Amino acid sequence: MQAIELLHNRVSSARLESPAPNAEQLEVMYQAAARAPDHALLRPWRLIVLENEQLVALGEVFVQANLAKNSELNALQLQKIAAKPLRAPMIITVVAHITEHPKVPELEQLITAGCAAHAIELAAFAQGLGAMWRSGGMMFDNKVKQGLGLAENEQIIGFLYLGKSVKVRQVTPVDSADFVSTAKILNT
Repeated sequence: MQAIELLHNRVSSARLESPAPNAEQLEVMYQAAARAPDHALLRPWRLIVLENEQLVALGEVFVQANLAKNSELNALQLQKIAAKPLRAPMIITVVAHITEHPKVPELEQLITAGCAAHAIELAAFAQGLGAMWRSGGMMFDNKVKQGLGLAENEQIIGFLYLGKSVKVRQVTPVDSADFVSTAKILNT
C-alpha cells in the first residue's frame, strides 16, 4: 500500500474478530510507533499488550472501577462492562510516560504518545488489519491505572483494539476548506 493511499483511506474498525496480530505484524507496528516525532528522544510512551485471559481480567477491572462509582449497577450492566475488552482479540494500551524535561513540556510528550498510537493504527491498516482507538472514562480511572500497573507519571492515551475487520467502512471524502484557513496575524 502506498503511503498517501494509506493516509487517505485509513478508517477505524468497530467490529473486530480473531486472529489477533501475529508477532511479525506487531513488530511492524512497534517500529512505526518508534518513528513518532520525539523531541529529545524521550520516547514518552509505553505499550501494554493484552489478549486472551488478560482481556477478561481488564473487563473485571472495568467492572470494579464502575462499581466504585455506582454500586447500584445491575447484572446486565456489569456483564456489558465486563465484555467491552472482548470486542477484539487484542488490545494495546498506549501509555504516556511523562518525564520532567527543561525543553519538552508534558503536553508535547502526550502528543508524541498520541502520534505513536496513531502510527500503530496506520501500520495495522497497512497490513490489512483492523484497529479501533477507544477512549472514555476508563482511561482516567485510578483503579484501571492501578490494574494496568501505571506509575504516577503515566497516563493512558487510548486502548487500541486490534484484529481482523468484520466490515470495512467506505471512506467519505472531506472538503479541506472546512478545516483549513490562511493566517491572519493580529498586531497587539
